[in-house]
Amino acid sequence: MSSDSIEISRGTILPGDALQILPSLPAAQFQLIIADAPYYQVLTDEEWDNKWASPDDYVEWMARWVRECRRVLRPDGLLYVFGQLGQREHVWLHVASHLAREMQFHDMIIWDRAVGYNERQDSFTPQYEMILVLRTSQQAKPYFDKSAVRIPYDPATIKTYLRDKRYKDREARLRHLERGKHATNILRVPSLKGSSSEKTGHPSQKPLTLINHLIRAASRPGDLILDPFLGSGTTAVSAENLGRRWLGIEENPAYVVMARNRIQKAAMARDL
Repeated sequence: MSSDSIEISRGTILPGDALQILPSLPAAQFQLIIADAPYYQVLTDEEWDNKWASPDDYVEWMARWVRECRRVLRPDGLLYVFGQLGQREHVWLHVASHLAREMQFHDMIIWDRAVGYNERQDSFTPQYEMILVLRTSQQAKPYFDKSAVRIPYDPATIKTYLRDKRYKDREARLRHLERGKHATNILRVPSLKGSSSEKTGHPSQKPLTLINHLIRAASRPGDLILDPFLGSGTTAVSAENLGRRWLGIEENPAYVVMARNRIQKAAMARDL
């Protein structure tokens, strides 16, 4: 690790540019990579979201760091890449298509934010973002545990389903219902509001519940997780809470401090 690396509990923050740091990392060491990169001119007030001369430049930049992610990802690992569609964000269509040629397409998850963001009047109110899921190759068989992210049935639903006379073994049916249902690739997790206790001040912070779903399903306790755009530190906090090791890269010094403080607080709370 570099001399300015920040070691915290189960992981490390590497301050700096992901494209400069990723080539220095050993190959095939990460079980899971969660990347919430800049979306390209979505946050018009943020310099880091407006530094490309054209959409083509942005797409090529995305492809460059994804190639490095493929190199450092384990053969049975997955890469999650966040993106967004909207009035200005149509470039995400080109990004998704391009990245699916750099790696093997695996899935497209819809993050239903539960509440829309009113950015356009000429169409339906946007309410979702997307998570492109990639694996290393067509032949790769990624680790994935669907049972780790089951959704509980409420007591009333369980009671109703138990009345179904098609099921002769009522006890077996009850055990099945108590395990909950499998989550779909539409994840309904409310976006963070200004009053949320989770909010750190980062303008594109993702909910901890959402990242928990991704980590629980695509990694095991003790696995190593990479976030090449650590931001407010949500991936590392989730990894800390779920018993995974982690490595985060972050270029913005203010976000490095933000993430460090937040991760330290999470690690201390876990150890109490």
